[in-house]
Amino acid sequence: MTLGQLNPGGTDAGTPGGEDPRNLANSQAAGTIDSATTNLETTIEMREIEGLSLGRIVLRRFLRHRAAMISLILLLIVVIVAFSSEGIDAFGLKLRGWWMWNYAEVPTVINGGTPTLSLFPFQIGIHPFGQDTVGHDMFAQVMRGTQQSLMIVFVAGIVSTFIGVTLGAIAGYFGGWIDAVLMRGTDIVIIVPLYLIAAIVGRGAGNAGSFVLAIFLGALVWTTLARLVRGEVLALREREFVEAAKVAGASDFRIVFRHILPNTVGVIVVSATLVMSAIILTEAAISFLGFGVRSPDTSLGLIISQYQSAFSTRPWLFWWPGLFIVTIALTINFIGDGLRDAFDPRQRRGLTRRARAERALAVAQGTPDPVGSTK
Repeated sequence: MTLGQLNPGGTDAGTPGGEDPRNLANSQAAGTIDSATTNLETTIEMREIEGLSLGRIVLRRFLRHRAAMISLILLLIVVIVAFSSEGIDAFGLKLRGWWMWNYAEVPTVINGGTPTLSLFPFQIGIHPFGQDTVGHDMFAQVMRGTQQSLMIVFVAGIVSTFIGVTLGAIAGYFGGWIDAVLMRGTDIVIIVPLYLIAAIVGRGAGNAGSFVLAIFLGALVWTTLARLVRGEVLALREREFVEAAKVAGASDFRIVFRHILPNTVGVIVVSATLVMSAIILTEAAISFLGFGVRSPDTSLGLIISQYQSAFSTRPWLFWWPGLFIVTIALTINFIGDGLRDAFDPRQRRGLTRRARAERALAVAQGTPDPVGSTK
């Protein structure tokens, strides 16, 4: 007895891969639609940025990153409130802020130090963050701690960025024994525990002021940025524009800092923001351990360390500095994410409302030819 020929319509026969022709046709149709939609989005975005410089393109993309913009606004509010309310007391400059209490003043304890801040109904009161057992106003303490922590973050971020970019660019461009020496030195700094070095440095620099501590912290956290910049420079030094600059007689210094480093600004900016978010956590940790900012001055980490025993009885002494540490770290991280997306040419984030409406209309009408849609 012989078997008849199988019906291709009811089996997987009939295609080279043994796939149902109907499924294959549906997959090809879906892929065509997705590809056309992607091409349409690319065309609309290219039309939007036509004639704009790279800086303006990056700025437009960053401004359309909602999380980054909300974080930037929130961080600016924290900075403005911290420095305007408590005033400035640094480098011999003393300016009184608008808040009624100073972080060093000891007013009379009112109502057991309970916070006077109320949301329903909204009321601030004279001690919105409460008081400690001695009588210090916690709002003034937290604002002063925020000032010190922010100053350490930005100073250490600038120092670490300068060291990392300089060493990474020199190692990547010159190569050879210079690269070997610099990278082996970087490896030595990497393998030594960060908190151990920070504790030793903080122990000696704590009494010298938070500015000195910030410089030493910046001198410890540059290693990741240096390796990233080195990798970028290694790739860019073989490009045609570098060869053209050499033929034109440009010096090595000019080639590195005028031609190569501007093309690594995306990596530098994103890495610097991530380093800064790590610095505030490092400073809080070493101050919590007693090796960072010292009394009578204060920082957010030191406030948490001083009042950790009051967590169960007076939790507001612990909550407020912790909340500001988390806020600053998260906002800097989200800003870094926004900068990363803005500098990444593969990102299509943030078409305008008009462009989104145009894309939706084109897709609804059958996804026309993207080339034709620009006419």
